[in-house]
Amino acid sequence: MSDAQQDFSGVKDVAEAHRFDEDRLAEWMKDNVGGYAGPLTVRQFKGGQSNPTYRLDTPDQSYVLRRKPPGQLLKSAHAVDREFRVMSALADTDVPVPVMRALCTDDEIIGSWFYIMDFIEGRIFWDPYLPDLAAEERGAIYDSMNMTLAALHGVDYEAIGLGDYGKPGDYFQRQIGRWSKQYKASETSDIPEMDKLIEWLPGAAPDQERTSIAHGDYRLDNMIFHPTEPRVIALVDWELSTLGDPLADITYQLMQWKMPPEMRNGFLGADLKSLGIPTGGEYLKAYCERTGRDRIEDLDFYFAYNTFRFAAIVQGVYHRSLQGNASNEKAKEYGEMVKPLAEAAWGFAKNAGA
Repeated sequence: MSDAQQDFSGVKDVAEAHRFDEDRLAEWMKDNVGGYAGPLTVRQFKGGQSNPTYRLDTPDQSYVLRRKPPGQLLKSAHAVDREFRVMSALADTDVPVPVMRALCTDDEIIGSWFYIMDFIEGRIFWDPYLPDLAAEERGAIYDSMNMTLAALHGVDYEAIGLGDYGKPGDYFQRQIGRWSKQYKASETSDIPEMDKLIEWLPGAAPDQERTSIAHGDYRLDNMIFHPTEPRVIALVDWELSTLGDPLADITYQLMQWKMPPEMRNGFLGADLKSLGIPTGGEYLKAYCERTGRDRIEDLDFYFAYNTFRFAAIVQGVYHRSLQGNASNEKAKEYGEMVKPLAEAAWGFAKNAGA
């Protein structure tokens, strides 16, 4: 088992900073979760850096609880209510999601908003190299990811009641503004490249051609795969989802192929053919064929934007770790990633003509 798989898989005792009154939760579930019957056992998932996530076990059923973290939060962050809404709406589409059970917006129950969904038995892969799988299965895993993303971007969001889930148009402008503010609100050191990107990105953004549901954090470890088959059975972690440009999702995932191994276990320089993993070009071609595109232009802008955005997210995780309310024990290590990410993003920006 790889280090990433070992560090993030499974559950642990609930962290001190994330404990709550379990009896109070059980009483709430009796009134709000159909079919619930205790006693209740609560454990916390190791993975995840944003919203603390818990496994809830009863004699007859297992659930997942996902909540806003306690403490002071950045505005518009940790939107568990939006996660609950979008997964509920996607229930009858080709996009696989867990069954949603209940949403609580009363801070008095466990200290912050939360929702409960069914636990899904399956596999979560934290290492994109998939070292525990055979080469042929690795390729099938990536093809299922590609197919799921194309299915998401093909959903008629108005028909499923999500016509007001985000603002139409100017997606990149709004996202650049949002993440610039979030970064500045959680800034802990001076990184010149981030300041350059904040200035350059708004004027470089291409026009938006299509609107779809954008997941916002589409990557391998935000999917649950069938226990034995190379097939996505649930797409999770919708905190950053909105109506937006589908190119943000596909180019965000393509960053895996643009990063070196020491940064997010990137594929840059890897012998992907021997591993059974598609090249970035092959992955992009499959997505374009599934979504009716000829090609995607301005890739260096998208790579600059996505790397900048990821740097801002990582900075927020690190900032929360300093406050003691990050969800994962390795969050403090994220602080070391921000500057290299910013430098990489500025490199893409210069290739795009900055």
